[in-house]
Amino acid sequence: MMKFDASQFDNLELDNIGQWPAAAKLLLAVFLAVAVAFLGYMALISDQIKQLDRGFVEEGTLKQSYRTKYHVAANLDLFRAQMVEAEDTFANQLRSLPNSHEIPGLLDDITFVGTTSGLDFVKLEWQPEISKEIYIELPIDIEVIGSYHSFGQFVSKIAGLPRIVTLHDFKIKIKHDDSKTLNLTLQAKTYRYQQGTAE
Repeated sequence: MMKFDASQFDNLELDNIGQWPAAAKLLLAVFLAVAVAFLGYMALISDQIKQLDRGFVEEGTLKQSYRTKYHVAANLDLFRAQMVEAEDTFANQLRSLPNSHEIPGLLDDITFVGTTSGLDFVKLEWQPEISKEIYIELPIDIEVIGSYHSFGQFVSKIAGLPRIVTLHDFKIKIKHDDSKTLNLTLQAKTYRYQQGTAE
């Protein structure tokens, strides 16, 4: 049996490889083979593996896209029906907005609602329009005097108007000369469609 002698690796010189012991030559050959294989792997195979990985990712993306499109295609009639329903809902909402001819009459409606609720008006004024992305906001400053119960009726009747009116910034104060009479200030807002007049 051959014994391993570490001394044979002493004083090895690259200029004199031909005189190296057989074990040293074998070790160098194995090292060079591993280095060449590794460099070949890095140069050729690793790029192909990366391309393969990218292909797997792209395949997954395409499959997901296919599933999504298949789901849409399979439910196309349902989606069309939902689109028609959404358009109808939007059209109904637009019809709930006052058109340019109805806006002046909205103050009369608010006045009627307030007086039938037992309120006295101190202030009822249009404020400057505020332009938004798809609609125009039309604020109205309101100040009324009455009882707390009358305020509740007024707010309820405003909500029941056929046109959309929202109420904001409520402030209630007690009048100094009469603890039963209250002063309510608020801002009402109605809206007009920006891209045309809703009829």
